[in-house]
Amino acid sequence: MAEELSQKDGPTAHPNIEPAEAPDQDTTAQITEVDAQIRGLQQKLESAQKLADMYKDQFLRKAAEFDNYKKRTETEYATMAKAANERLISSLIPVLDDFARSLKSGREIKEHESFFKGVELIHNKFTRLLESQGLAAFDSVGKPFDVEYHDALLQMPRSDVPPHTVVEEIERGYKLFDKIIRHAKVIVSADQTPDIQSNGLAQGAEKK
Repeated sequence: MAEELSQKDGPTAHPNIEPAEAPDQDTTAQITEVDAQIRGLQQKLESAQKLADMYKDQFLRKAAEFDNYKKRTETEYATMAKAANERLISSLIPVLDDFARSLKSGREIKEHESFFKGVELIHNKFTRLLESQGLAAFDSVGKPFDVEYHDALLQMPRSDVPPHTVVEEIERGYKLFDKIIRHAKVIVSADQTPDIQSNGLAQGAEKK
């Protein structure tokens, strides 16, 4: 009876639980190999990410360069077109002068009134066409002489207007948008003193 009690009170064996065994060498090698493969894949992923970032940076740089090239080309093209348009319109201004002179002389010939009206219509149509492209004549008579707008052909002593006032317009001036493309050729008033009168006439003779 005592032996039975001593056996019951002592450590009990569990036949279904096996003691843990240490991993063998093959298992350890497999784990080491898997770890190496994972590290290799991580390195490849990092390299691929760096390569993708490099290509992305190159793409953004090329896109920016192309955008700058496109803008520069458009600006250059617009400048060239504007310059060509300016040259063309400048070459047509003398035709306007011819129209104006023809109309001025035609008003005095009454027997050709129908012809005069036809020329006047053509002149008006031609003027509107050039104005639609930005051409605009500017008035000069009665305004102070301004080298930005006027070329003085002669100084004339006048007592009815202040000195350095445009009293006559020999040739009209024109602007293309905000740019002066032809200065007006004008006669400017001067003081009625002998010195200024002679100087003005001398300056006018020199310019002619």
